[in-house]
Amino acid sequence: MLEDRPGSLGSADICVLSGIPQFAALSQETRDALQQICQVTRYAAGQGVVHAGETAAFIGTVRAGILRMQKTLHDGRQHIVGLLVQGDMFGRVFDGPLHFDIEAATPAEVLSFRRAPFEALVSRSPDLDRAVVLNLLGELDRARDWMIVLANPRVRGRLAAFLLMLCTRLRGIATQATDGADRLQVRIPIGRADLAQLLGSRPESVSRALHALADDGLIDIIRPDLLGIRDMGLLAEEAGEHDSEEIALLSGRLPATRRLG
Repeated sequence: MLEDRPGSLGSADICVLSGIPQFAALSQETRDALQQICQVTRYAAGQGVVHAGETAAFIGTVRAGILRMQKTLHDGRQHIVGLLVQGDMFGRVFDGPLHFDIEAATPAEVLSFRRAPFEALVSRSPDLDRAVVLNLLGELDRARDWMIVLANPRVRGRLAAFLLMLCTRLRGIATQATDGADRLQVRIPIGRADLAQLLGSRPESVSRALHALADDGLIDIIRPDLLGIRDMGLLAEEAGEHDSEEIALLSGRLPATRRLG
């Protein structure tokens, strides 16, 4: 096992790969090899994981919590350019340094695989190579989706798009409960300041947008970090999203036998 990284909150004695979808599809031989080069590293909210310009000594996969990717601009301002959630991989396999900082947005656990043996294992294990490629493709898809979110000229439209992401891609970490067949309660898993940076706005503007969506009957504000989705279809319209099967499932517009359980 790796020794604890400086600044970490400690590591577990056993690296547990369960709960990470891309690892579940690997052969037992590959999983056993990963187990030998892995440690679990815990981070407190706000703690740095990897710094911009650094070639990390490990390849990381988020096991629990949320990490933020943060870019420091020329004038010193910092801007969040994306989030990493459970199952997301980072560390640029077979590549150089990162171009942004990675910090813990919430208390988080990261599976850390020593870089050199991980890259060697990728070279000889087609199943792990495929998992890495699929992660990269997913990262590209998310980047394209986020460009569409930020293209919305209104803060409330960008906020609506983010809430849709909580109900779809981030459903596993954000969905709190169902309320009937066609309602969801979702938790905003990051602080208001982080959310404002992510949406390219200010905290007060995000608060106004939240209340505007509530006043128009799209959401209920149960508490600052917990929202009830009242109308998924209207929320998708506000976000400028094309109708998709996943949103239709969540909004209850498809037959009951096809709804998400």
